[in-house]
This record gives sequence, structure tokens and C-alpha cells, in this order.
Amino acid sequence: MGTMSPVSRVRKKNAEPTPQSLNGLFKDILRDFSSLGADPDPLEVELLTSEVVGQWWDLPVGEVPADADDEAVDEELPVGLELIAFVSRKITPGAAALLASMSVLSETAEEREAASAALETVLSRGIPAPDWTGSLGRVTVVECWRTGDVYGDESSLLCIFGYGEQRHGLLALLDFNELGGRVRDVVVIDAPEEVLADMRGQAASDGDLVTLEQVSPGRARQLLADGLAATDALEEPEVGEDYARFRALALNRCQALPEAEPSPVFEELSDEDRDAIVEEFLSSADVEDTEAARVCARLIVDFGCENEPGDPLRVGPEKIARFLEMILDTDTDAEADTEEDVDEFFPDLDESGASERDELVELDQLDEELEEFEGELDEDFQAALPEVLLAWTQWAGTRAKLSESAVAMLLGTVEEYLEEFDRDDTAIDVYLDGSEEFEDAGELAAALDRRMFAIPSVSTDIGDEEVDLEPTDPEQRRLLVIGEHPEYHESLADDTFDGEPRMQLALKTAIVDQLWDNEPAETWLAAQRLREKGLERDEILDELGGVLSGQLRPTDAEEMRFDLEDYRRALDAIS
Repeated sequence: MGTMSPVSRVRKKNAEPTPQSLNGLFKDILRDFSSLGADPDPLEVELLTSEVVGQWWDLPVGEVPADADDEAVDEELPVGLELIAFVSRKITPGAAALLASMSVLSETAEEREAASAALETVLSRGIPAPDWTGSLGRVTVVECWRTGDVYGDESSLLCIFGYGEQRHGLLALLDFNELGGRVRDVVVIDAPEEVLADMRGQAASDGDLVTLEQVSPGRARQLLADGLAATDALEEPEVGEDYARFRALALNRCQALPEAEPSPVFEELSDEDRDAIVEEFLSSADVEDTEAARVCARLIVDFGCENEPGDPLRVGPEKIARFLEMILDTDTDAEADTEEDVDEFFPDLDESGASERDELVELDQLDEELEEFEGELDEDFQAALPEVLLAWTQWAGTRAKLSESAVAMLLGTVEEYLEEFDRDDTAIDVYLDGSEEFEDAGELAAALDRRMFAIPSVSTDIGDEEVDLEPTDPEQRRLLVIGEHPEYHESLADDTFDGEPRMQLALKTAIVDQLWDNEPAETWLAAQRLREKGLERDEILDELGGVLSGQLRPTDAEEMRFDLEDYRRALDAIS
């Protein structure tokens, strides 16, 4: 696919910028704009502005540090508005140039309007307006091209624009394995015709694996705008090193493209639809129809529906790799204190002879115990997955009308992935202890979803050593919950952990145990409703903990009790 080499006419930020005050940063920016001259290239102005805006695009309000001596800095404002307020007090051509460019390139309408108002203030003090102001962003759309792999994992979108006869290109790398398609990197290029020639050459020499098509400007805008929005929606997106630098200009060029084609609307497949896909696969593919095979196939279908609802059955190297990562992933960066420190949690409850979990959430009120797991499905799953995944790859690739060579290459890649799979535990190994019984593949997949939500990772630090723990063991599961809260570790070590923090962590541990055991079942049902509303895991656990806290009643024995039926009704009331 096309190269991602950016233009080089503007300075790049240092890899490790020297910490400075906010005013110091603003003064440096102002000096850059003061050096533009009377008749700069409009693209040069836009690139400089985009780089400036990109320095804080992913920072929350107030995160950029400000020295105590900074004048009139409001740390509650977005940094862009702070910069505009700072520059509005400067009576220089550089201030006019900066405000003029920000009135066009700033990300939000609020900032663009503030920059326009500030520019009027500066000009009213006798500073002449830059002659080039009216030309910024007024580009012509030349043509748009898209190249990608035949599997649909990713593609490069090239949009060519012009300032008169001068051409430049915007090249975006699109990843379709997340959120239906997001932008992983974006650059501006000086010679788009060379990139387009390279795209054509790749498609001509490797047509079985590389596609090339010209797309309408409206389709290009839809892909670019949706992709940028999807990346911005991620809390910590993985992006290329040039993404922040060119993002503001990419947003501006979106506006230069004609009205976007409608974004695709996808209807989520029901359980019945997913079961039907599994049936179709097993009846058509060369694979034995066993319970373990159905589990594997259903997990593949569920993964596709959750990560790519527009084309859940698509197969590609990256998509399959991420599926296996989902099965195998057991890593975390969380820290926990020593087990001895943790065992000092809730000494009163421990002295009562009952575990914290049983004492707090009354798990002794279970209607029935889980029965012994028969058939060792986890071992059957491990044995069946390679055959099922290879058969799925063949079946889905043929269904998508991929060429024989493309399917063959994909099968070879999957075989390489499976070699790594043989060396690692599966999600079933990690999240099931062999005592569970499931009626079908859908029930097993649902149980894995629930437990992986309760405990997303099973690795933490104890002392100076990173260890993998077993979430199926209640005490080790408690260590993992505590490991998510390094802010409490020092208090734990000093025996000073008490009061509200102690109770909040106890509530979280209790909710995690309820989710793990699915008792009461209303806890997971409430969590799913909150997840459908868009709440993050920590927010969901906090809300469920609040419901549990509201049901607790102290007893004369200094213990906490609650009525399970009242608790269930309170959970049902969550919407």
C-alpha cells in the first residue's frame, strides 16, 4: 500500500520535549508564526497550525503544566482557548497570523469563533490583516483513491487537493479491525502523484493480495470523518507518530470534501442469527461437529459481531490475530501489594470465621451449587480450536470469494499463529476451573464474557515480581482486584487502610465475586444494561457497588447483613 512519508517543510517536535510553562510554550508558538513572513505558502501555515494544535489534542483540560508565574492562565480552559486568550493580548503580526490560522484550523467551533473574535481585537489595534488569511482551507478536490489488502484488514486512503496548480495529498491509514474502521495514522504529502503511482504499481504486481479503487469524494469524507471520530473515541488509541501532528489538517480537509455519503448502519445479529451461522459453517466445512467445535465457532462469530458488526464473518490476518489475542491475553500493568498485607483486610470479618465475600454478599444463599463439569471441555476446546479456526478461514474466505492464492496465504498465516497458541493458555483454561457445566456453546461464550468483564487481566505485581494469578481462586481473585488500585498499596503496607476506601474496595471485591459466580444473576443483568448505555467497566462497578452499599445493614455483632431479595429488586431497578 501507499507510503506514509510526510512532508518535511515544518519543524517536528522533539521526541522528548523539555518541560516548560504554558506561557513558555505559547511564546515559542508565537515566535514560529512571527517567522512566517508576509507571503507564506498557505499549506505551510496550515501545517504549522496543525502541529501546534496536535500538541494537546489528546490531553484532558488542565493537564498541560503551568508555572506559578504564568500570567492569566486559566487551567480549567482547554489549552487551545488559553492560547487564543494569551495571543489576543499581543499586538504583533505574529499574533494576527496565529489567530487567523486558528480561526480556520482549530478543532472546535468554540475555538474557531474565539480565534476570529481575538483576531478582530488584534487588528483593531492597528496590526494589518495577513494577506493570505482568505486562502486558508480553500482547496480544490482533485481525486481520491483507496488501496488495501484483499482481506479488508486495512487500507490507505489518498485524497489529493490543490492550491491552484500546487498539489498535496492527505494519506490516511484505516484499520477495520476496531470500531468498524478507524484512522491509525495520517500524514500530508508533497508529491501525491508519486504515492498514487506507487499504489498502482503494487496493485499491478500483486493483484491477488492488493486492491486499488478510485472512490468518490463523498465516500472518502465518510471514511475519513468516521475513522477520525472512532480513534478519538478511544481512551488511549494506538496511533502512528505523525497522527497528532496532521490530525487538525485532516479534520479541515474533511470539510473541504463534499457532503459525506451516509455512514453504514449495522443491525446486531441476534443469538438465533449467530447460532444459524454456526450451523451453516458446521454443515458446509470439513470439520467434525462436536460441542467443542461449536464453542470455537460461536466464539469466532461473537468476536466478529462485537468488533466488526458491518462484516462479522470477514477473515483477515490481523482480525484472526486479534481473535487469538483475545483468547490468550492474560497481561496487565496493574500493581498489588504482598499477600500478607492483603490478608490483613477486614480483620473483624476474618476473625468471625467467615470469608469476606461470604460475609458481605451472602453467597451461602445460593439456590444450588454448580455441578461438576463433565467432559473436560477446556481440553476439548484446545484440541478443537486449530482445526475449527483453519476450517473457518477456508470457509469464510471462500464465502467472501477470495482467490485461491489469497486463501492459501491466509491459511499459512493462521497456522503460524496457532503454533503460538499451542504454547499459551486459552481463555477457558484461565477463566474456568472444570466445575462448570454448560448446555451449549452460547452459554459457555456468555460465561466467558461475564468473567472476563469481572476480571479483565490475571497478571499483577506482588512485591517486585510480576506474577500470573488464578482468578478461579477467590483469594487470588481478591489480589487482582486490589492490584487495580495502586493508590491503596502504601496504606495497606502501613496498616492504615480503613474508613471509606476500605469499604469501597470491599464493595468492588464483592461485586466482582458476584459477577464471577453469577449469583445473584441480577448483578450481571444490571451490568449488561449499563454497558449497553456506554458506561465503562469502572463506572459500572462503582454503580453496582453503590446499590450493594445501600442494602447493607450493621448488626450487633459488628457484621454487615442484607436481604438478598431486596438487593435483587434494587438491581432490577437499574436501567
